[in-house]
Amino acid sequence: MTVNIIICHGAYGRPNENWYFWLGSELAKSGCNVFIPRFPTPENQSLENWLKVLEKYENYFGSNTILIGHSISCALVLKKIESLKHPIKAAFLVAGFIGGIGIEKFDAINSSFFAQGFDWKNIRKIRKNCSHFEVFHSDNDTYLPIEKGEELAKKLGVKLTLVRGAGHFNEKSGYRKFPLLLERIRRLF
Repeated sequence: MTVNIIICHGAYGRPNENWYFWLGSELAKSGCNVFIPRFPTPENQSLENWLKVLEKYENYFGSNTILIGHSISCALVLKKIESLKHPIKAAFLVAGFIGGIGIEKFDAINSSFFAQGFDWKNIRKIRKNCSHFEVFHSDNDTYLPIEKGEELAKKLGVKLTLVRGAGHFNEKSGYRKFPLLLERIRRLF
């Protein structure tokens, strides 16, 4: 069965930046179907609009699907998982957070992603829809203190993978490739 990979970029982002295209190319070489949607940002950025973009890939959601979120799209991935009718294979969350970060430029356009909160009391529903989560965070992220990654990992009941010196896992931090993430994904197939 072919593995479907959906890589989601962050606020002010686009599909061809950071490590997304490199990762997609490497996974495609392994026979995966890879999708890197373009989400509206910063204009028209909202959870509702980003979920509409993901709806275009509904036919690819199933037990062979892996979702990858970077930055604010980690919240998008979690919201999508909460709403699934059928479980997916895994979710990889990179530099993710589940609430405001104290930077107005981002908090203003990210607010809709957290307005409804997450159903952490019913974590079984999230875990039922995705049994394999991995959370990556850097020790020197310029936007997110390590506590944001620790909070996300704790809520999901998984161990945080701390990557030293990775910044926000973006081009500015030198992240055009992400071999560790590729290795972790490949372990699943």
